Parts: sequence; C-alpha cells; structure tokens
Amino acid sequence: MTNLKRRLTVILQSPKDDRNEKLKKVCMLLDQEIPYFNWTGFYFKNGDKDELVLGPYVGAETDHTVIPYGKGICGQVAVSGETFVVPDVAAQDNYLSCSIETKAEIVVPIFKDGKNIGQIDIDSHVADPFTAEDRELLEWLSTEVATIL
Repeated sequence: MTNLKRRLTVILQSPKDDRNEKLKKVCMLLDQEIPYFNWTGFYFKNGDKDELVLGPYVGAETDHTVIPYGKGICGQVAVSGETFVVPDVAAQDNYLSCSIETKAEIVVPIFKDGKNIGQIDIDSHVADPFTAEDRELLEWLSTEVATIL
C-alpha cells in the first residue's frame, strides 16, 4: 500500500494536470492495481442542492449521474458523513443498482473545511472483498483529494 500511496500522491501533486485529469488518473490507477475494484469514481455535492453529481470515474457507464441525498449508498454517505462498507448490496434496502454485476460497494466521504463535499465510490463484482487496508487507503485518499479541491 505504501507504494500505491506514493503513486497516488505523485498524481495528485502533478502540476501539469487539472483537477479532473488528476481524479481520472487516480481512478485509473486504483482500477489497475486492485483487481476487485470494478467501478471507481467520484461524486461531488451539487452547489447548495442536496444532491450529488458524478465526477471522473472508470468503469461501466452509469445512469446515476445525479443522486439525491439519502438515496442509495452514496446518498446515505452524503447525509451521514461516514464511510459505508456494503459487503453484499443485495442485502441493502436503500441501494441504487448501477450494474447487475455489482456485489459490494464502499463509499468514503471527502471533507473540505469541515464540509462533506463529495465522495469516493467503489463497486466490486466480488462479494465482501473490501479489507480494513482498503478502507484505510481510501480514507487516506479522501483527505489527500480534498487538498486539490
């Protein structure tokens, strides 16, 4: 993980890329390096509306380009401000299906100046794949991403 963190830091600190290019490269690196990360992306608060809008991502196209607060896993994290690990999406009542292949999801909030401004969303085609190490990496990454927003 140390090597992966180093590589993510290089991407985020790159002076030649704009914010969206950096976030896309972050998604691409995570997708390449962690085999059970099958959809990797960012959602951000839409101005002063209680909804999220899709940012850069890697994976299958999604119909969920706007998610109201409280709806699905991402919408719940927008309200709670806490990481949500879902080992089995079929067991969740309030789940927005992006793909029939998705079996598990982890969503980590991004805070800037004490405000929940977005999140990292990872879907997996494997049931219960996310480790404590994955969670730690993504929570670290959310703090690093906040510095470029």
